[in-house]
Amino acid sequence: MLSTWTSATAVLRRIGVASLLIAFVVTASAGLAQAQQAPAAAPAQAAPAPQARVFTGDMGLMFNVIKPDKTADFEMVMGKLKEAFAKSDDPVHKQMAQGWRVIKNPEPIQGGNYLYVFLIDPVVKDADYTVSRVLAKAFPAEVQELFKTYSACFAGGVTLQNYVNVVDMK
Repeated sequence: MLSTWTSATAVLRRIGVASLLIAFVVTASAGLAQAQQAPAAAPAQAAPAPQARVFTGDMGLMFNVIKPDKTADFEMVMGKLKEAFAKSDDPVHKQMAQGWRVIKNPEPIQGGNYLYVFLIDPVVKDADYTVSRVLAKAFPAEVQELFKTYSACFAGGVTLQNYVNVVDMK
């Protein structure tokens, strides 16, 4: 009787394991089918909004690697950004402009590109430092062309870094 019981338990265990494997295969297959269908649906969706550029520290840096033949275009857009801040009635924009400097390494870096750094000190907490969003408020009719010019300047992405003040030597 013991051997019959043991073999019945073994059979039930095997059926249970097989059922779990079948459920896993069916679930995985359904997930794979959905994943394969997702890219086909993606082009129909609207382009995602630009990622917000929000600093969490006391000060921040944004590193922009600019193509050597696009430095004049980049600096033109930075001039429009300055103009946008000057035209703005938004108190947050006024605060952002007070702490935002654009500096350039005058010597080319790797690949002949130029490094421009946005030096933000102090940071306006929770403010969005996305260039295109600031430009859009001041120049709604021109923003698409300005963004196209601005985007074409980059040899790589933008790196955002947060810093906290440790010692003030003032």
